[in-house]
Amino acid sequence: MAEQNEQKQNQLNIELTEEVAEGQYVNLAMIAHSNSEFVIDFIKMMPGVPKAKVKSRIVITPEHAKRLLYALKDNIDKFENNFGPIKQADEPPKFPMNFGGTVGEA
Repeated sequence: MAEQNEQKQNQLNIELTEEVAEGQYVNLAMIAHSNSEFVIDFIKMMPGVPKAKVKSRIVITPEHAKRLLYALKDNIDKFENNFGPIKQADEPPKFPMNFGGTVGEA
């Protein structure tokens, strides 16, 4: 009985609203960091349109950024095991944006 109570206490109830469940299409991620946080901007760029829009910004701790890295790698490995390797372009896309600071692209 104590084990069941402990399991109930450890459960997390996550709410997913209808709006968030629809998701956002993005095709660019810009990553910046400070000594205490990582900022990930998810951006939608359209061909021939000089302006791109940040659809979502996520701010996380360095520890959570590393957990995200491992979780993403694990999911990519599982995806490729099921569906084959993900093809990448020979040359990364070039973006006319500069957010300053230390930036990575994905």
